[in-house]
Amino acid sequence: MASKIQKTIARQQEKIAEGAYYEAHQQLRVVASRYVKSQNWDAAIDILSEGSLSLLKAGQGGSGGDLGCYLIDVFSKAERPVDAENKGKLLAILRSFPPEEPTKRKFVDEMIGWSSTFGEYPLGEPELHHVAGTLYAEDHQPYDAERHLALGTKESPDVLARVQYEWYMQDEPHSAALYAARAIFPYLLTSNLRSANKAYLIFTSRLSSSNKNLMVQEVSSSSSDMRVYPSLPLLNFLGLLLLAIQRGGSDLYKQLAKHYAPYLKEMTAWGDALAQVGEMYFGIRIPRQGNPLFDMMGSMMGFGGSPKPSTPRPGTPKAKPSTPTPKKEEPKKVEETPPTMDVD
Repeated sequence: MASKIQKTIARQQEKIAEGAYYEAHQQLRVVASRYVKSQNWDAAIDILSEGSLSLLKAGQGGSGGDLGCYLIDVFSKAERPVDAENKGKLLAILRSFPPEEPTKRKFVDEMIGWSSTFGEYPLGEPELHHVAGTLYAEDHQPYDAERHLALGTKESPDVLARVQYEWYMQDEPHSAALYAARAIFPYLLTSNLRSANKAYLIFTSRLSSSNKNLMVQEVSSSSSDMRVYPSLPLLNFLGLLLLAIQRGGSDLYKQLAKHYAPYLKEMTAWGDALAQVGEMYFGIRIPRQGNPLFDMMGSMMGFGGSPKPSTPRPGTPKAKPSTPTPKKEEPKKVEETPPTMDVD
């Protein structure tokens, strides 16, 4: 049987090499369907995975993506586990998609759906999220990248902070907090404080190293150090918020919010995310209807609007009309000394 399957695959690969893409695609689908009907899952999986890879490598994104999606459907029908072998097959296909191929998004969504159903992570396998997010970042698709990197691995904050910083570089200098927040709030809203801190550190480190004329003040205590940017008050707010989560209680958070109220009132798009943070980390309850997890993820994906670079790079998607764009900080505002807070 294995020899028969390999002969089928080899025959169709020859047709693909000859440019008979449509014929090869249809025959691979028909043969795989026969094996699915007989529940010969291994044979169907081998044919679909090899066929999908061959078509994608030949530049046939639509046909290769179709077989890839069919493969995920077979994984689901066969109730295949989210193990290294099965993830490897899907990731090999994902990495072979041509840039800007429309079928890629469908493949990614179905791959994550399979992993959430048959894996241990309700929101999808972190490794799959990380690879998908990284590839979207390489294709200059920041909205899709951040959606997956927020649910990725411990390596994801590096990529997400880089995406946001590169995006920020196309906007006004005083808009840094808008982009830093898009790398911080998603992790806070999924209870991933470590990744939120890592993203903040990476973003601000790049900001300081790339802007030698930017005024920075080093503030230290017995247990923590922080950079304060007098011209970027909302960026300071984000840093102090992370410290307050680690060290303080609700009173500290309220003090912080009061001090930055003049700046935060301009950031209405942060309201839902900050309300969630207040409840999750400081016990400040908010009214909620419906499914709390659904509400939290909805807030995470749309918390900060879509900061729009003044000169978008090619391939950067436009902000959706339904997503509010937050007002930017006025460049003329310079923050007074941040509140003295005992974070030790």
